[in-house]
Amino acid sequence: MLALFDLDNTLIDRQGGLEKWARHFVQSRSLPPTAEAVISEQLRVRAYSVDLAEIGTAFELGASEGDLWREYTEGMAGAARCLPGAESGLGKLRGMGWTLGVATNGAGDIQRAKLTSTGLTRFFDGVCVSEEVGVRKPARQFFEAAAELCGTDLRLGGWMVGDNPETDIEGGRAAGLHTMWIAAGRQWPKNVRSPDVVVADVAEATATLSALAL
Repeated sequence: MLALFDLDNTLIDRQGGLEKWARHFVQSRSLPPTAEAVISEQLRVRAYSVDLAEIGTAFELGASEGDLWREYTEGMAGAARCLPGAESGLGKLRGMGWTLGVATNGAGDIQRAKLTSTGLTRFFDGVCVSEEVGVRKPARQFFEAAAELCGTDLRLGGWMVGDNPETDIEGGRAAGLHTMWIAAGRQWPKNVRSPDVVVADVAEATATLSALAL
């Protein structure tokens, strides 16, 4: 059985890592304290090199887009931390014979850097990053590519586990997958079709999958 996992704020604490990186970035350049909130907000949802270039221009940093992006990539990889239960839960699923994949939007270099720095890469049969496959969640083609990278076929079914109602849950459902939403203390949006399963965190997600018969 296939289980695809979103990366940011599903398996790793992206928000916590971003806040840590932004704090260090601001302090290292002696920027005003208010800059931390501005930078964090600009990069809150997703970041590409052009976003770092805009930050460099806004704060007159005098650094190239490439240098700022490399600094961000290395800093975020260093700040990345697995959410509690991610490693043990994924290890159990892999031992049970599940086919596991990462299904994430974003830039390839930084998403892979975070997977490497946290040690999560070893658990997955395939890693699908939107920039690398040329299509983003929630498009069906993205999920088809993710299944293919895991060595299977989307038509055989499986699960999509993630924290985003639109890209992970609606996208996964439209692609024919069962869906599991990580609530992380939030309420499911009103007037939106519910996921198949709602869990509190990745530890509960992997435990729920482990209880299913393969």
